[in-house]
Amino acid sequence: MTPNFRFAVVSDLHIALPHTIWNHPSRFHLVEVSIPAFESVLEHLTQLDLDFLLLPGDLTQHGEPENHTWLQQRLAKLPFPTYVIPGNHDVPVIAADSQSIGFQDFPHYYRKFGYENTEKLYYTCELLPGVRLVALNSNSFDAEGNQIGRLDEEQLQWLETILESAKDELVLATIHHNVAEHLPNQSHHPMASRYMLENASTLIEILQCFGVKLVFTGHLHIQDIANNQGIYDITTGSLVSYPHPYRIFEYHQNKHGNSHLQVLSYRVESVSEYPSLQKYSRQWMGDRSFPFLVKLLTLPPLNLSIAKAEELAPNLRDFWANIADGDTLFAHNPHFPEEVSSYFQTYAAISSCGSPALVDNNISLFL
Repeated sequence: MTPNFRFAVVSDLHIALPHTIWNHPSRFHLVEVSIPAFESVLEHLTQLDLDFLLLPGDLTQHGEPENHTWLQQRLAKLPFPTYVIPGNHDVPVIAADSQSIGFQDFPHYYRKFGYENTEKLYYTCELLPGVRLVALNSNSFDAEGNQIGRLDEEQLQWLETILESAKDELVLATIHHNVAEHLPNQSHHPMASRYMLENASTLIEILQCFGVKLVFTGHLHIQDIANNQGIYDITTGSLVSYPHPYRIFEYHQNKHGNSHLQVLSYRVESVSEYPSLQKYSRQWMGDRSFPFLVKLLTLPPLNLSIAKAEELAPNLRDFWANIADGDTLFAHNPHFPEEVSSYFQTYAAISSCGSPALVDNNISLFL
C-alpha cells in the first residue's frame, strides 16, 4: 500500500530581487511580484499538513547568483521538504558570467533541496515510504553553445537504471520542459516547439515501460493537463504571469489498491503593491500581446498578411491570458475569417464529442 499524501507544485517563480529586475518591453513576466507572490503562496502552504513541495524550474529571473541565494535561504526556513530542478532561466550559460551562474553551479545552491550529489543536475530520492521522486534536467547546450531542451544519453541511461530498481514504488517525475503537447501542434509550431522536450518521445517510452504515470512540468506558463500515451503531463502556470497559479495535490489509494490524484488549483489574488493583482496582470498581459499575436497570425498554419494580422490582433488581446487560465472556451467570432475562427477553436477545452472538457485546474485523475 502506498501512503496517502499531500504536496504542492509552484512553478516558474522567476525570483528577482528589486535591484536585479531588468525591464524588457516585450516581457510577459511580471517579475516585480515574484517575491511577494511567493511569500503569499508560502503563507498558505505552511498552514497545511504538506508532505513536500516541488518547484519545477525557472526559479530565478535569469540565473543571478543573488536570486539563487535568496531562494536557497528562504526554502531552508520551510517546515516541509522542498525539491527543485533547473529551468532554462536558471542555467542560461555554460560558464558563469557577470549576470548568471554557470551550468554546473546550480546543484551547489540547492544541496538541501534534492542535490546531495552536486556532480549531476538530476537526482532521485525517496519522498515517503514507497514514493520516489525522479528529478530530471532538461537543459542542454548544442555544439554552438545554444541552450536547448533535451535529455542526454547519460541521463536517459541513468533514468532506466533508477526505474528498474523502483518497480515497487510510486514514481513521480518532474522536468522543466513539456513532454506532452499542451497546445495544438506544439512539437512543430515555430513559436511553441521550444517549450517541448526535443526527445520527449524517448522519455515517454521509458516512463511507459516502467509504469510511471505522473510528470510535473513548467516552462509554458499555462495551466494545462495533457495525456501522452497514458502519462499525465501536469504543467503549472508561472507565479509571475497571469493568473499567478499554484497547485495542491492529494494522492489517495484505497484498500483495493485503486488510486487517484486530486488536483486543486489556486491563485495569488493580491500582493501589497498590487491589491487587484488578477485584474492588473490580465490587463498588463493584454497590453503587451499585439506583437505576439501578429507573429502568431502570420506564421503557419494561418499565414495571414501582416496587414490582416494587424487588423485582427486587437480582437485577440486576451487570447494568451485565456490560454494561461486553463479550461479555455472560445466563442465563435462571426467577424473573423472562417479559417481563423476555426483555428482558434482548436485551442478550446472541448472534448472529441463537442462538449466542454474542463480538466486543467480542478480534477481527480484515476491512475
